[in-house]
Formats: sequence, structure tokens, C-alpha cells
Amino acid sequence: MANTFELDVAVLSDYLTENIAGFRGPITAEKFAGGQSNPTYLIDAVSGKYVLRRKPPGELLKSAHAVDREFRVMKALAQSDVPVPTMRLLCDDDSVIGSMFYVMDYIDGRIFWDAGLPEQSPTERGAIYDAMNRVLANLHNIDVDRVGLSDYGRPGNYFERQLSRWTSQYRASETEAMPAMEKLIVWLNENLPPDDGLVCINHGDFRLDNMMFDNDTPTVLALLDWELSTLGHPYADLAYQCMQLRIPSDAAIPGLGGIDRTA
Repeated sequence: MANTFELDVAVLSDYLTENIAGFRGPITAEKFAGGQSNPTYLIDAVSGKYVLRRKPPGELLKSAHAVDREFRVMKALAQSDVPVPTMRLLCDDDSVIGSMFYVMDYIDGRIFWDAGLPEQSPTERGAIYDAMNRVLANLHNIDVDRVGLSDYGRPGNYFERQLSRWTSQYRASETEAMPAMEKLIVWLNENLPPDDGLVCINHGDFRLDNMMFDNDTPTVLALLDWELSTLGHPYADLAYQCMQLRIPSDAAIPGLGGIDRTA
């Protein structure tokens, strides 16, 4: 069986040459390691390095793997105080590589996979988290009308909509009964916060390993992985950021739970 994630580099090279100004092939394509929900590749061309991010081939859950939304929001934020890569192309023609994809510039920087930052000094850790929080504040202060994202989501009742969406996604992929999940769904429905009218661009997956930092300084070069972004409530991203305090340090995505944070 053919590898469904393999790219036809000859076809792709011709397409990108025709559709991206200044692009020149031939190219090589290497899939980044890791479990990205949207497969991501390093494209090395004569004209430079790029990153290609695609929808997975095959049948997908409704509204999942929205690479077109990722492209739109990052392109809209290009001139804002939120650092994002330069977006080059969105292709919705499945015949090119088998699914929708976009291409953006490659950025050379660091990704911190462990929230505890074990290789950094206490001062460096603080500076990295300060930079992360500044990006979050800048994101939530974006004027959605000014950047053309006033229709990027439905304003109001954000938590109710999120609970409804994630419950339906869970039901669509459910394989066995999980009493703990049923209890959680009931509790969340009974404890939804009232809608206070606050609306901002919500990243939806705001965590340290979705950011790229400068190689030498605690400067954020890019906020990545916007698949779950929409118009939402600022407290949701903030809560997601604070959740790292409780996620165990030995979890699949390491958090800050159980470590001596004062030290």
C-alpha cells in the first residue's frame, strides 16, 4: 500500500513554481516527526525553505483539520503584534497532493517541548513565559474588524458552543462507554459560565510547544497550530495556559505539575 503521507515532489514542485512568486524547484520534502493532527513537511527548494501543512487524506470528522482556517487567520495577523509565519499559498485542489494544503515560510528557531524548561536557567524560564504571556495578551487585544476576522466565528456563548462541539466530536469517535467522560459532560453542562459578551480571537491550543522562539533570546518568532482558532472568550486561552500548572511533568505533553516551581 502506498504511503498516504508521501508527496509527489515533481507535481508539487511544478505547482508551487507556477503559483508562488519567486519559487524555484526542484524540491525535496521531509515530513516533520511528531503527531501533528495536520501532517507538516519541510520543503527545501532552490529558492529557499518552506513549510507545507496539509489535511490528512481520507474521511475526517466534520470541521476537523481546518488548514484553510489556519491559513486565513495567520495571513490576517501578518501586520499585527502577534508573530506568525509569512503565508505563501492556500491550495484547495485535492488533485495536487490528495488533500487541501498551505505553504508558509520556514522559520529557524527553537521549540520547547517540555513546559518545565529543564535546560534553561530560572531567569531564562521566567523570560520565556513572560514572552509567551505577552503574545497571548496581544492576541486578545486584536481588533477583529481591523484585521478582517469579524466573521471568523460566531460571537457569544463561546463555552456553550465549545461544549456542544467537543461533545459531538466525542460521540462521533466514541468506541466504548466511559463513565468518567459521561460524568464530565453532565458536570460541564450544569456549570457553564454565563456569557459576559467578551469576544476575541481565541487560539484554542495555546501552549508552549505551539510557539517558536529565537535561537538565542526569549523572543517569540511565531505562534503556530491555529487549527482550533475562532472568535471566542479570552478566559479560554488563559485557562488553557494555566492548565499547564496541573498537567503532570511526566505526561505525554509535559506540564508543570509535581515539580518545584519556586526553585
